[in-house]
Amino acid sequence: MLPARYAPVLFGFILSGLMSLLVSAISTLRAVGPEADFLALWGGAWLAAWLIAFPVVLLVAPLTRRFVQYFVSEPGLD
Repeated sequence: MLPARYAPVLFGFILSGLMSLLVSAISTLRAVGPEADFLALWGGAWLAAWLIAFPVVLLVAPLTRRFVQYFVSEPGLD
């Protein structure tokens, strides 16, 4: 088990992996269609996308949290 302080990094790792997996699958399928080498092309696209997505998620997440808090009221102030 990891200490709780690693939760934001683990969350970003998993979220960026899943989102880049889905987006790269859709993009690769639209670009090449269901070809015989689709899985190999998709795998390469996914790894490249994940290498970019993970650090971006870590950098953008704090800004996004602040942005969301601007639009959401504090509990009990509704």
